[in-house]
Amino acid sequence: VQLQASGGGLAQPGGSLRLSCAASGFTPDYYAVSWFCQAPGKQREGVLCINGRGEITYYADSVKGRFTISRDHTKNTVYLQMNGLKAEDTGVYYCATARECRQPVDYYGQGTLVTVSS
Repeated sequence: VQLQASGGGLAQPGGSLRLSCAASGFTPDYYAVSWFCQAPGKQREGVLCINGRGEITYYADSVKGRFTISRDHTKNTVYLQMNGLKAEDTGVYYCATARECRQPVDYYGQGTLVTVSS
């Protein structure tokens, strides 16, 4: 099982980034894939989750209306579209799998750093 997150970088406040989580060694269609963020000096927290049926769960109210999650079955990839970025969105973003959203994580992938700054 391997999850590879990518797409992070530097963005200005109000800008956008799209993160990708490429899965290998398993088929993410049958699992929930979540995005977590670890801000500097803070614990890792859940952001969004999409399950095998395409149902979306928001873990963080602060991203509603700004972030969306989607999956491309043909590419075994889950995306996190981040719009209207704020400085407080800065952190290392990880994707992770579980049997279902809000259930314990089975596997975390490597993170990708997002920095929102002017």
